[in-house]
Amino acid sequence: MENEVKEYTVMIYTENKIGLLAQITNIFTRRSLDIWSLSAGPTSLEGIHNITLVTQATERRIKECVQQLEKRVDVIKAFFYLAEKIVYRELALYKVSTDSLFQCEDIENLLTRCSARIVEMNKTFTVIQKTGSAEETARLLEELKPYQILQFIRSGRIAVSKAEQEPITKFLRKREKERQLQTTK
Repeated sequence: MENEVKEYTVMIYTENKIGLLAQITNIFTRRSLDIWSLSAGPTSLEGIHNITLVTQATERRIKECVQQLEKRVDVIKAFFYLAEKIVYRELALYKVSTDSLFQCEDIENLLTRCSARIVEMNKTFTVIQKTGSAEETARLLEELKPYQILQFIRSGRIAVSKAEQEPITKFLRKREKERQLQTTK
């Protein structure tokens, strides 16, 4: 159904240029699309960076948005995916009172059950790390509330497609073959 609002992960491959992130978010803002999470960083391809964001939209609106993104000079290619077409994770850090954690007899089991681990511990606070979906990190947050949460932060989504070949690599190879054909004519 094209009019049904769904959650999409948009993966934008770009050159690393100053101000590009602001231009990209502006495209979503002008279309009244709320960005739920956003992350950016380098890819395995030299000189190419990835911006991954999550939004909700109809298929028609997300297609229009991706087409607009690709009109930007510094955007190489953009793709959009439903959750079942990608593998994704978020990182969450929970800073809790060390004293309150020591009062919990079952903290080791809680961390094991939630696939979380302690990454820093001192007399006043303990930092716990959890990777997973937003739902999984939110569940651990709820379970840790009795232990005096001092701080909580969750990253934006990072994702890779389930396609056998990375979509940007496939796109760049196709583009390179087209260029070679044009130069031989």
